[in-house]
Amino acid sequence: MKKREILTPDITPLIDVVFILLIFFIVSSVFKKDELALVLNLPTSTAKEIEVKDKEIIIELNHDKLAISGKEATIEVFENEIEKIEDKKRNIIFRIDKEVKYEKIIEVLEVLQKHELFNISLVTEQKK
Repeated sequence: MKKREILTPDITPLIDVVFILLIFFIVSSVFKKDELALVLNLPTSTAKEIEVKDKEIIIELNHDKLAISGKEATIEVFENEIEKIEDKKRNIIFRIDKEVKYEKIIEVLEVLQKHELFNISLVTEQKK
C-alpha cells in the first residue's frame, strides 16, 4: 500500500501577488488635499500663501455652479448649509473663477454677511 503524500501549496507567489496589489492601490489612489468640486481658472496674484486647515469652509464659484465643502449646491442649499454653521469665527476659503460675473459673487457674499460670517479669504493662483 502506497502512502499518500500531503500536498501543501506554496504561498510565496500568493504573498508576491498581494504585495504587488497593495503597491498598486497605494500608488494609484488619489490623496485628496482639499475637498474641491469645481475646476476653476483662478486669477493670478502675488499675495502670500495661506494654509488650509481642516475646519475651514471651502466655497467654490464658477460661471454656472456653486459648491460648498466639495459638494455642488444651489444658492438655497448653500444658504441652508451656511445657517448650520455655529462658529461665526470660522475661516471661509472662497475660490472664484476669474470669468464669474460680479453679481454672482455679491449674491454669495450677501448670504455670508446675512449669517455674520466675515472671516473670508480669496484664493488666487501664484504669479510666476
